[in-house]
Amino acid sequence: MGFGYTAKAFILLVAFASTLAHTKAKTIVVGGSAGWTYGFNYTKWAHDNCPFYFKDTLVFKYDPPTNTTPPHAHSVYLLPNLWSWIKCDFRRAKMLANTTQGTGDGFGVVLNKWMPYYFACGEGPNHLHCNNGTMKFIAWPFWRWN
Repeated sequence: MGFGYTAKAFILLVAFASTLAHTKAKTIVVGGSAGWTYGFNYTKWAHDNCPFYFKDTLVFKYDPPTNTTPPHAHSVYLLPNLWSWIKCDFRRAKMLANTTQGTGDGFGVVLNKWMPYYFACGEGPNHLHCNNGTMKFIAWPFWRWN
């Protein structure tokens, strides 16, 4: 007598689940060695470095503001929705890190909710760092099966 349908389905499910990612949460520096800096395309970076997973930590590293011209201070905001992210509308955005919190080891954000995270830099005149289309990206974490 062979396996029943339920047993075969269970074995298939276990085999499939065992092929999924069995890794622990990672710490990922946003922008890699470039860090969080003006002129770097973070949407492309996120595309090239995804998928991000639930409980991963994204670390934003950037230099503190200086007296040089033009100043390139940076911050990290979480925008509330896709429309705000597209328009760089910071009216309901939540500041996650100010212009000095990215120094040293940087500022970490744990992706601890299954939702899109709309990140952007709020600096520059009229939010130029976001509006030029480079200092913003979306991360939507996937579940790990471990």
